Amino acid sequence: MNVFVSLIPVSDVMIARFGIRLRVVVISGFLFLFGASPAVAQGDMQRLLHKPVPGGVAVLALGDGDAAPLAHYAGNRLMVLRDTDRQWVAFVGIDLKAKPGPASIRVRQGRAERAVPFDIKAKAYKEQRITLKNKAHVNPDPEQVKRFEREYKIQMEAYSRFRDAMPSNVLLDRPVSGRLSSPFGLRRFFNGEERNPHSGLDFAVPQGTPVKAPAAGIVTIVDDFFFNGKTVFVDHGQGLVTMYCHLSAFSVKVGDVVARGQELGKVGATGRATGPHLHWNVSLNNTRVDPAIFIGAFQP
Repeated sequence: MNVFVSLIPVSDVMIARFGIRLRVVVISGFLFLFGASPAVAQGDMQRLLHKPVPGGVAVLALGDGDAAPLAHYAGNRLMVLRDTDRQWVAFVGIDLKAKPGPASIRVRQGRAERAVPFDIKAKAYKEQRITLKNKAHVNPDPEQVKRFEREYKIQMEAYSRFRDAMPSNVLLDRPVSGRLSSPFGLRRFFNGEERNPHSGLDFAVPQGTPVKAPAAGIVTIVDDFFFNGKTVFVDHGQGLVTMYCHLSAFSVKVGDVVARGQELGKVGATGRATGPHLHWNVSLNNTRVDPAIFIGAFQP
């Protein structure tokens, strides 16, 4: 850690702007101020949510101007919020298939445009092998494939929307209280055949457990899908979207404005599921990311 020593007055404005943490020592009548270099200061959101791995989130400082900059990554607009240190920060959802190495986002402030670099770190994900009684959920017939393609398009449109409204909170509540089971990013084998990695986080909770909104938002999908079963989507603003799958019942309808903590439905085992549980997805800038990051349960 870089350290500075000051023999001159340090104003409250400097402390607030740069996040300096000071220690006061008096030696032989002189006032010494010791503090960490402002270069290492971080706001709470950056400190808690910056997990720049495939399937993770990069939280990048953009400066402390009066107006929020516009930021884009891979053609998608990014969520930009004011952090607790007064810096604007961009939240970058990183695709699970992204390769470790250097990356960057594009930032525009007024007429000025610049690149903000960051590094994607490596992360290894585990495997999971599942046996399904319903063979159609492993190899669907042509009609079922057509149904899935229609449903997939509906879901992708919901993920891709960007509302300017800011989320009520980005440190999310758990939608249910219970044990975490299948983590995000698992390589999944159904009846011995590899399929897409697990794009959400599973909670092992009993049938009928109420599922609650982890933040305020607008309900954009309430439907019964082939693979996901009974499903609810909530748009929280700025490209932050959450999905809740395998429900047994709905408590909301499309267009409902839900409060943080409001019931969305009840846990079930509909769709491609071996038993009652909640499958929870979190999406940023049209990219599915590890929900564990947002509830303080991320495993590096």
